[in-house]
Amino acid sequence: MDNSSEKEANVQHFLNLIKKSRQGKFKIYIGMSAGVGKTFRMLQEAHALLRNGIDVKIGYIETHLRKETHDLLEGLPIIPRRKLFYKGKELEELDVQAILQLRPEIVLVDELAHSNIEGSKNPKRWQDVMDILDAGINVISAVNIQHIESLNKEVKAITGVEVQERIPDSVISRADEVVNIDLTADELITRLKEGKIYKAEKIATALNNFFKSEHILQLRELALKEVASQVERKVETEITKTDAMKHERFLACISSNEKTAKTVIRKTARLASYYNSKWFLLYVQTPAESADLIALDKQRHLINHFKLATESGAEIIKIESKHVAKTIMEQCEERKITTICIGKPHISLLRVILATNVFNDLLKKLSTNNIDLVILS
Repeated sequence: MDNSSEKEANVQHFLNLIKKSRQGKFKIYIGMSAGVGKTFRMLQEAHALLRNGIDVKIGYIETHLRKETHDLLEGLPIIPRRKLFYKGKELEELDVQAILQLRPEIVLVDELAHSNIEGSKNPKRWQDVMDILDAGINVISAVNIQHIESLNKEVKAITGVEVQERIPDSVISRADEVVNIDLTADELITRLKEGKIYKAEKIATALNNFFKSEHILQLRELALKEVASQVERKVETEITKTDAMKHERFLACISSNEKTAKTVIRKTARLASYYNSKWFLLYVQTPAESADLIALDKQRHLINHFKLATESGAEIIKIESKHVAKTIMEQCEERKITTICIGKPHISLLRVILATNVFNDLLKKLSTNNIDLVILS
């Protein structure tokens, strides 16, 4: 690096530090399911803050007409929601501009995974929250474990339901505090039967589906693990982070195979989040996958994969080459990669690598440079 570019890098680093110091603090309440008491706890905290002279306001709270929760709204300053007409109906959204103009010290924003009405500035509420934090306003929010992107498959395996509204892991990683709202399965089911979560007509269906005891136990375990890993990450980042963890850098390699790419992206994102480290997504476009030859649906899938990876904190690398393994090696050297993540051996990417005579060279190179190769199931 020459002297001028080194100076530029130092200036940029200092600007990043200033920007970070100006950002609002972010606290997230996480729960294993609806009805555990996330919103209730947020509102209790708001009252405590208000009693201590803190300028706290409600940006968006969803009480689901639960009386205990709704009663806690009494006495709390509320920023009116933005009213919009969509498909003939009047709907309400978080009013980000009003929050930015009023500049409360702390704002409560519920339902972090919510999708905004078409035509809003941001497609997702978590993106609104990022804008509020970037403006230096502190945010308290809440989300259920099933809405976290990299846990999507685990939740589907437990409940049989694929949750459509999801947030990238990078949003959770951005939080300064992550708090688990925990209940036993029996306590949660009792709350459900008492009508404290859903209306009477929904209770039987919920008990036979999402709120089965075995489902709740598994979701509870996921929630506890997620919060524990975030606390551990914070300890390692701020207190005892080792040199080894500081230098972890992950490279996720995908092909145009739609089925495995999402798994590789989600699992690499989780690894990078755990180590609080940088990660990259590499797609090597072979001549057979050039824009004029690759099917339109595969092109669309690739664009979605790049978007998912970007939202999950990855830097995208797209390279045209007929030498897949060689390109991977070159990127490992250039980016100082410590771990390569690829999908199951049956995927086309690995078949391409195995078909080339440089695969042994790749393994030797990885071994020589102490780079781990992780094959994700």
